[in-house]
Amino acid sequence: MRRFALFLALLGSPAMAQDWTPMTGDEIRAALSDRSLYYPRTDARQTFHASGRTLYSVGGNDSWGTWRVEGDAYCSQWPPSDLWACYELDTDGVSLRFIAPGPDITEATYAD
Repeated sequence: MRRFALFLALLGSPAMAQDWTPMTGDEIRAALSDRSLYYPRTDARQTFHASGRTLYSVGGNDSWGTWRVEGDAYCSQWPPSDLWACYELDTDGVSLRFIAPGPDITEATYAD
């Protein structure tokens, strides 16, 4: 079952690319660990440390959170909330899509 929700819903709109493939938990972990993504719609950057910490930066403002993989979903938590939100990830081989509830899809590319 697909589980979704949270922070990335603020970032994007549906992407219209074709040939997107759902990612497994192992693929998500490999795609994000010690990597940085760029979100072109908001000109934001997010770094995912293998330790589970994540740094989201936009407009000179930084926000630290926590991330993990649960099953085949990326999950994150952003203080002061203690709630976790989870997203499916798809890839077209170049970009990643974070799929949230409803129509919210956020697209990112690697920043590094």
